[in-house]
Amino acid sequence: MAPLFLDPGLLRRRAVLEAPVEISDGAGGAATAWQELRELSVHVEPTGVEARERFDRREVTVTHRVICRTVSGLERGQSFRLGERRLIIRSVHDPDETGRFLICRCEEEA
Repeated sequence: MAPLFLDPGLLRRRAVLEAPVEISDGAGGAATAWQELRELSVHVEPTGVEARERFDRREVTVTHRVICRTVSGLERGQSFRLGERRLIIRSVHDPDETGRFLICRCEEEA
């Protein structure tokens, strides 16, 4: 199988890769904070919007595909921060198994 052609020139946006960190709330629970791991160049494409009713409230989920160069330690559950926006990584895969690029399916945090 020939390697998939992904144009590195598409990776024009800067994003901060973050990992979730649980912080005790002092009452036996925990809150999630985000720890900055590194900054990287990415390409972001919106892929869909899903609206649904939940507990008498309308919720909307916006999904994106984020392409970046392969980064060790990048995994599901981490996030990309783009300014004030946070894209939570739901899946990570190497599209052509060459170890050059990763495609991440993400949901925008509401």
